[in-house]
Amino acid sequence: MFIGHFGVGFGAKKIAPSVSLGTLFLAAQFADALWPLLVLLGIEHVRITPGATRVSPLDFYDYPISHSLLALVGWGAVLGGAYLTLRNSLRGALVVAAAVVSHWVLDFLVHRPDMPILPGKSYVGLGLWNSVPATVLAEVGVYGGGLALYLMATRAKDRIGIWTLWILVVFLLGLWIASLLAPPPPAVKPVAVAGLAMWLTVPWAYWIDRHRVVRGGKS
Repeated sequence: MFIGHFGVGFGAKKIAPSVSLGTLFLAAQFADALWPLLVLLGIEHVRITPGATRVSPLDFYDYPISHSLLALVGWGAVLGGAYLTLRNSLRGALVVAAAVVSHWVLDFLVHRPDMPILPGKSYVGLGLWNSVPATVLAEVGVYGGGLALYLMATRAKDRIGIWTLWILVVFLLGLWIASLLAPPPPAVKPVAVAGLAMWLTVPWAYWIDRHRVVRGGKS
């Protein structure tokens, strides 16, 4: 899943309004932020296999550190614990940890059975990527629902708070549509480098949140 993970970040703001959108994006996208680093370092591996699924040509055959359920529970505990230490907010820490683990749940929905429960074993996946309509429905549903919750939870305090949000929303939607229509990538390295570029969405989200306020006066 792609934009669905950002939907989780958006929606989590409604549950934990004190947590910045940047932090929530980092948590929800943590697996995909870590994965390209590990691929470029040769620690995790992926193959380009056109036709692997109708949506994605990537064969994720080795990514136990970034995408196994056990590993993400551990990463969630680390990020949640760090947030608790820095911000002294149990609610925020639990939401951050849950957002990290949510990545596995959403990927489980769309991936074929290549999502490890334990590192290197017990692979599962419902395979929605084998159906373009089902994939679109799932992605748009989670993304749109999360964005709606974010808009319910916050309001812009200036024009920057409006434009930075909607430019990001359209940008991510455009990237996702382009990924659906694009031919298989020529090699693994460009895929990993493109994945690293998604780190830019984290400071962008912090920027957005600095120009928005929580509705009802809470922060």
